[in-house]
Amino acid sequence: MNNIKVNFEDWGRVSYQEAWDRQTVLHNSLKDLKIFNRRNDTDLLQSHYLIFCDHHPVYTLGKSGKMDHLLLNEEQLIQEDIEFFKINRGGDITFHGPGQIVAYPIFDLDEMFTDVHKYVRFLEETVIRTLASYDIVALRIKDFTGVWLPATDTKPKRKICAIGVHLSRWVTMHGLAFNVNTDLKYFNNIIPCGISDDDKEVTSLQQELGREVDIEEVKDRLKMEFEELFEFTLMSEK
Repeated sequence: MNNIKVNFEDWGRVSYQEAWDRQTVLHNSLKDLKIFNRRNDTDLLQSHYLIFCDHHPVYTLGKSGKMDHLLLNEEQLIQEDIEFFKINRGGDITFHGPGQIVAYPIFDLDEMFTDVHKYVRFLEETVIRTLASYDIVALRIKDFTGVWLPATDTKPKRKICAIGVHLSRWVTMHGLAFNVNTDLKYFNNIIPCGISDDDKEVTSLQQELGREVDIEEVKDRLKMEFEELFEFTLMSEK
């Protein structure tokens, strides 16, 4: 393992706007220090972050998403008490809400590896390995970013984790949304990730196991997989 230290923070349940604003501050600080170091030939220590949280019900639409993938109008969103944001990550529309683990890595990939494809694959792999600890086999599907469960005799392919990222000067933000105890009814109001194929659905760890899951236990496992895959040490846990 290398000597990179990453600050871990669990923000608990937080509004999407607040989380986006807080991410942006950390993201910009990391970029600014990186630029300062290069211009002044200094080596001031970078502060990387791994943030966990969940959100009040919200739909977010990525840069490549289509508005018609949101199946509710503004009045219906208000009635259902669901927020909506167009945001600067990649990907289409997804849902965030209670019972998810939303992970926001704010890393300077210049200190790890400068490969976006590898970065996204590593995010997927953290969840794939976490699911394996629950004896669930998960996989990737070509051309469909995220983590999926294979089809069975009675079930289609099921997406259990959505991923959408944004990078600027190799500094990351946004990340992954892992459905643990998520209420899946909210996905009926969107075309999740823009995928309308009849042979694909959304699922959660709770649905697959048939029981509510200790989300803190899942977080601990996910953190461990982040450390092992990215080869850093988590610090300053809150």
